[in-house]
Amino acid sequence: MKYSLPAFTITALLLSGSAVFAAPAAPTAADVAAQTAAGTLAAPAAAPTRVSKSRPAAPSAVQAEPSAVREAAADDEDDSARYVESKEMFKTASLRHTTVSPSYRLFRGDTLSILAVGFPDGIGINSLTVGLDGYVQLPYVGSVKMEGLTLDEAKAVLMDSLTQYLRIPDLSLVITSYGPRKVYVMGEVNKPGVQTMGIDNMNAYAALATAGGWARKGRSTRIQIMRVVDGTMYYRTLNMKAYTVRHDLTQNVEIEDGDILYVPRSNGIKLDTDILPYVNAWALYKNLTD
Repeated sequence: MKYSLPAFTITALLLSGSAVFAAPAAPTAADVAAQTAAGTLAAPAAAPTRVSKSRPAAPSAVQAEPSAVREAAADDEDDSARYVESKEMFKTASLRHTTVSPSYRLFRGDTLSILAVGFPDGIGINSLTVGLDGYVQLPYVGSVKMEGLTLDEAKAVLMDSLTQYLRIPDLSLVITSYGPRKVYVMGEVNKPGVQTMGIDNMNAYAALATAGGWARKGRSTRIQIMRVVDGTMYYRTLNMKAYTVRHDLTQNVEIEDGDILYVPRSNGIKLDTDILPYVNAWALYKNLTD
């Protein structure tokens, strides 16, 4: 036979059980005073110290650029500064044979005739040729720099040098022949390489003709002419098809010694593989000849 406890009995048991696990009652004032007098009052437990673990600082959204990236960016800026597109650097050429202007500057290979007043038989030398080093050899004097001077400037230098040894009232200089110029014609042409040009045909079309003209795969509308001045390469795009078909004279420009003409393939131009090797070859040539 089963027995069931009354409801009030179950309730009493639950209340007594909860009392066992409840927190102890706070001491009264009388209890505190008694324990203090007896010296048995324990010090209140210190509140547990909360240790906070510091999180590592989150990385900044904007971090400093690595030095390699900055150096690469600086190199790109330097490269862009060294390659400049400039139409003003290249003047429109004339196909007519013209006399050399008084501002013409002597070049390697130019030959000069000297006529000294009061010396019908000459002064020991009748002509001078500017050497590859830009100097001429004078009697009594030795080597004198002539390359890059106008005729008037060259005359003043000769007078100043020779009058230290000879009494020359005056002299005159005449250019009897001009030294050859060298230009590079590369890419899709029939005879690529260094082309020797005379002073009377120093223009882009003549240089291309000397190289046998552009080949079948050459892109005549995107021919590049390049010139290095003080470490900076200036370039311009020439449309030789417009020059020959539509007679656009502005597409044929004057060239100088050391200029580079490059005819690309019909599929375009790549700076690193199509142009830079010839710029390096030009720099080597200048180092060997200057």
